[in-house]
Amino acid sequence: MPAKLLVRRLALWSIVIAFLVMGLKVVAWRLTGSVALYSDALESVVNVIAAGAAFWAIRVSHKPADSTHQHGHHKAEYFSAVLEGVLIVVAALLIIAEAWRSWQQPALLDAPAAGLAVNALAAVINGAWATVLIRAGRRHRSPALVADGRHIFTDVVTSVGVIAGLGAAVATGWAVLDPLLAVIVALNILWQGWKVIGSSVDGLMDRAVEHDEHLRIRDIISANSAGALEVHDLKTRIAGRATFIEFHLVVDAAMTVGESHVICDRIEEALRQELPSARVLIHVEPEDEAKLPPGTAAVPFA
Repeated sequence: MPAKLLVRRLALWSIVIAFLVMGLKVVAWRLTGSVALYSDALESVVNVIAAGAAFWAIRVSHKPADSTHQHGHHKAEYFSAVLEGVLIVVAALLIIAEAWRSWQQPALLDAPAAGLAVNALAAVINGAWATVLIRAGRRHRSPALVADGRHIFTDVVTSVGVIAGLGAAVATGWAVLDPLLAVIVALNILWQGWKVIGSSVDGLMDRAVEHDEHLRIRDIISANSAGALEVHDLKTRIAGRATFIEFHLVVDAAMTVGESHVICDRIEEALRQELPSARVLIHVEPEDEAKLPPGTAAVPFA
């Protein structure tokens, strides 16, 4: 199955599963009246909205370049991830408000065994789906899928903590543990939301590839540069699935345009074989006119 179609199908299924898990958690909350389970259910509402936003963003990001977006729509997925982070923060604030009300009038749970069992089932479903999304998102360079998967995995951790804590509350009779757990859940959600927003904003700011990836790109260029003299001013930026690569290639001043074009084609093809999402821009310079940016050292090819 083509990667584009697979990513879109996963995003669509994410909406379906988000609704299923939300329904289960709402049932668990209604069975018990627990504010901690209410907080867990509220986070699932965020999951539903975020899954819908991710599906929209992935569809937009796969649109081909046009006259007004000539480099494509790859960054659309980052907006989805930012929205998800904001929704997480809003959910955390609502949970804290509800926990405060419950703290003032703590009460023991109704039907705790049934409610916790339903919530545990929802956590198992979420855990399996989060693993699928994160792996697929990393494999296909989809920030929206990775962000959605990480958020869902946070939901799993939350659910496990809530189930364990409420089990302790039922065993000890300490009703105050319920709102206390809700506050802990909210703080954890706030932290995860901050990380999601930070990662997405970093992507919107044209973050370069990691150092190891940068060295890998340099090695590919070097291995396929026969006929060129050196490279300098290598720059990269990540935009969703796409990796933009640009650099200056210095050649002998006597080389013809056709000969230098052959070298560029060979380098571009090699980069795209190793990095299918690569977008390559090469500026060819004759040796006697090559100008290095201040503080940049040229690296000759072996």
